Amino acid sequence: MAHRIISQIVFTGSRVVGRAFVEAYRQASAKSQYAQQAAKSGDSSAANSLASSGLTLDEACKILNVKPPSGGQANLDDVTARFKKLFDNNEPSKGGSFYLQSKVLRARERIELEVRQKAEKAEREAELKEGWKPRLYKD
Repeated sequence: MAHRIISQIVFTGSRVVGRAFVEAYRQASAKSQYAQQAAKSGDSSAANSLASSGLTLDEACKILNVKPPSGGQANLDDVTARFKKLFDNNEPSKGGSFYLQSKVLRARERIELEVRQKAEKAEREAELKEGWKPRLYKD
């Protein structure tokens, strides 16, 4: 009788684990296909949004309740203030959630990544307009 119960537990457990692996594979496959399609269409921001932190810019702005950066410019003081408030409110030692705390952190990182990428792009374009001027460093 005991061997029958043990075998049922093993079969049921392996079936549950197998289904979980299949579902995880499906999600990973769909995510990679989405990133490939975004890369083919030239939408580098969509590909970077998934590759960087798993959050899109819209999701990050909704989490922190800030306006999306317009033209590569964002009020980083407002983003930092919202981040600090939400991060402190979700402190696990105070009864908060580590999951929410990590989402808030990833949202701030995503917004900062977007602003940094836009600033680098604008800097490159300005350098191309002015012409290349080497930076000289004195020892």
